[in-house]
Amino acid sequence: MFIDYLPLLYSATLLTLGLAVSSLVVGLVLSMLFVVLEASKFSYIRKPASLIITLLRGLPEIIVVLLIYFGSTEIVEKLTGQYVEFSAFWCGVLALAIIFASYASQSLRGAIQAIPLGQWESAAALGLSRPRAFIRIILPQVWRHALPGLSNQWLVLLKDTALVSLIGVHELMRQSELINTVTHQPFTWYGTAALLYLAITLVSQFFIRKLELRVTRFERGIK
Repeated sequence: MFIDYLPLLYSATLLTLGLAVSSLVVGLVLSMLFVVLEASKFSYIRKPASLIITLLRGLPEIIVVLLIYFGSTEIVEKLTGQYVEFSAFWCGVLALAIIFASYASQSLRGAIQAIPLGQWESAAALGLSRPRAFIRIILPQVWRHALPGLSNQWLVLLKDTALVSLIGVHELMRQSELINTVTHQPFTWYGTAALLYLAITLVSQFFIRKLELRVTRFERGIK
């Protein structure tokens, strides 16, 4: 009987990885946007952005997921008068990306502040424009400083994918729950899900370590 359900767990694991990677990509884009907004010289942009990010970090993650999924449908219905049901998967991606970005933006901002101002001055002395200096000189160093924090947030994001089971996405946790309702073997299936999450985490840590070593070698090459 155990083997019969392995294909379902396999597809659920792939869906979990797809959900996590999609949320990571969108979350990194949003986190950079948050950093730009918080660093704005205009207070009417900077203060609301800081307030929104603070609120996002203060809300329980499950509330953000439920607000995005159910709230988006309700808002569209009030604006257009039509009921539109959005994809649970993409609502989950957006919710997890927003949660990730609210924390990752702080890691990125701290990493940017850790770069000495002399780096910018040296780049200007070499005739590099500010955007080119940021891409060629500053950004590689930013990733090195931010990588430990972003790595931890990625591992948290992997576990947070279980939250979207509440909106009907058949990821690993949801699939384990459905199999348990049929077999009535909670320890077996939740234990299997735990082992799969652990395996994904260990593989992630292996690649994160490889990435950290590569970034360190790249920085030494610049120096």
